Amino acid sequence: MYIRKRKRVERSIPGRDPKKCVTNNKEYTMKKQGFTLIELMVVIVIMGILAAVAVPKLFGMIAKSKASEVPTAAGTWINLQDAYVTEKNEVGDWNSVGYTGPGNRVNTSKYTTTNFEYYEESAGDWKAKNVVVLNECKANSVAWGWTATANTNNQGQGGMTLQQLSDTGDLKYCTGLTPSFSTLGQNYKAQTTGSGNGGNG
Repeated sequence: MYIRKRKRVERSIPGRDPKKCVTNNKEYTMKKQGFTLIELMVVIVIMGILAAVAVPKLFGMIAKSKASEVPTAAGTWINLQDAYVTEKNEVGDWNSVGYTGPGNRVNTSKYTTTNFEYYEESAGDWKAKNVVVLNECKANSVAWGWTATANTNNQGQGGMTLQQLSDTGDLKYCTGLTPSFSTLGQNYKAQTTGSGNGGNG
């Protein structure tokens, strides 16, 4: 007697690809692909918050990095001027004390870099101004400066006194980039005098 074999019937899940459905007692699995709109929006919001916090700090660090050359340049001049005063009992100009500013030399009393201009207006004088905007520090702000004075006693011996330019008003945004600048004159009875809102030499 001939018995007809029954075809194997695959069970499918409605709404899903039959080819990916399993037969008999095998478990159904499906890989999840892509992101939902909500997930993408959450990521965008998080990135926006991070950018709002990090970008201003990043620009602040860049400005401080550019201004870091100023205290170094001033410190070199102070050391040379101090040695000159000790030997001559008088202050000297940049050429006399052997000071060479950073960057390109314009003349014996002026040097320029990408971000700053260094100059002297008279003997015993050192000034710097930024030629580019550094955050809230406006371009061409003469916020960094020292004036040296020789102190001579009755025996012809003395030392040097340094006076720092005033950094009042908007200039505080400039000197705030170089917190170590004002400490350079601590060993020379540093004082604050005058206004930094001047031109170049």
